[in-house]
Amino acid sequence: MADEFPAGSAWLVGAGPGDPDLLTRKAERLLRTASVVFYDALVGKGILELIPASVRKVPVGKRAGRHSKDQETINDLLVAAAMAGERVVRLKGGDPSIFGRSMEECSALLQAGVPVRICPGITAASAAAASAGVSLSLRGLARRVQFATAHKRGDAPLDLDWAALADPHCTTVFYMGRSAAAEIGRNLVASGLPGATPVMIACDISLASERMLHTRLDLLHVAVSAFSNDQPTLILVGEALAAGGSAPLADSCSASIGTVVPESTSPAPKPQAAFHPFASRAL
Repeated sequence: MADEFPAGSAWLVGAGPGDPDLLTRKAERLLRTASVVFYDALVGKGILELIPASVRKVPVGKRAGRHSKDQETINDLLVAAAMAGERVVRLKGGDPSIFGRSMEECSALLQAGVPVRICPGITAASAAAASAGVSLSLRGLARRVQFATAHKRGDAPLDLDWAALADPHCTTVFYMGRSAAAEIGRNLVASGLPGATPVMIACDISLASERMLHTRLDLLHVAVSAFSNDQPTLILVGEALAAGGSAPLADSCSASIGTVVPESTSPAPKPQAAFHPFASRAL
């Protein structure tokens, strides 16, 4: 282990979606070997409890609209700790290389002469699909998968290639999508994606508090109101979401959320395995 994690080096470690059982064995080993762990706000209590008491834990979390540390400060903290001879873990929710700004931190460390490596983690999109019993890719329905960040600065519009994102033969996953849900739905429909396209909204993925809601694209702006602004929310869009392999589970766990929704003029979706246009379930 000393060769893998010598003093004065750093690892960017993926904490996965939240369930400690979904942390990789390597990630857990690195957490136990570190002398200091700088962790994100989305890293849950269950993960942090795996870190030995002897390891210094430093919160550097960033949530929408509330940054405890800016990126440059985080970079400086990582470099200073490694230069002091510590074994540094930068612990990030999900996978460090998927909207985790991993290259900014790696570049800062490398420029300071600090050896740095990345330990991947299970990203939220994969965990959400597994919990829902669906596949992100499905022959005949989703020939590719694309990830997009819906994070934006203030009231600025999302600067995304909506034509590419509106591919009907693709599953598209929007990270940090809660506040931009109405804009996502409006732009995808305007770019040609049918309003009846299945959508799944998920938050607290893999945790006991996990919630999932199935709806359709033209109702996304209404459905998202069922989720708090403070909840990290993932929005998944695509026909494959209506063709899950665990329809009996979905049937037994689904329930109406009791919201009156507008009548849509979009054509009805093609018949698929059991799909609830506006149903919520908690696992």
